[in-house]
Amino acid sequence: MTRKILAVDDSRTMRGILKKVLSGAGYAVDLAEDGEDGLDVLSRSVPDLVITDINMPKLDGFGFIDQIRRQDALRAMPVLVLTTESAAELKDRARSAGATGWIVKPFEEDKLLAAIRMVVA
Repeated sequence: MTRKILAVDDSRTMRGILKKVLSGAGYAVDLAEDGEDGLDVLSRSVPDLVITDINMPKLDGFGFIDQIRRQDALRAMPVLVLTTESAAELKDRARSAGATGWIVKPFEEDKLLAAIRMVVA
């Protein structure tokens, strides 16, 4: 069974990179451009994993994670944060919101795929 990943990032370039890397590794990939768009995608299709940026317009990554965790059907879904931010207090805030892991951009392809394999059995 092909695992599905939702990648949420306001950068068209980053969405393209994620689509290429993830689909190249055998994952089915849905894309969203911000947290609101991500929630819309989740209302139609539930992935095995969400990868989200933090700094996005409309609904940022923290708000997006919080909204995911408020839904019973999505509460246990793994959420990886992929962001340029590396401050400990932001990592703590993401963890408190319900993030499963944190990866700093620019990312190494093999490290991202290893993190995904750790949370999606």
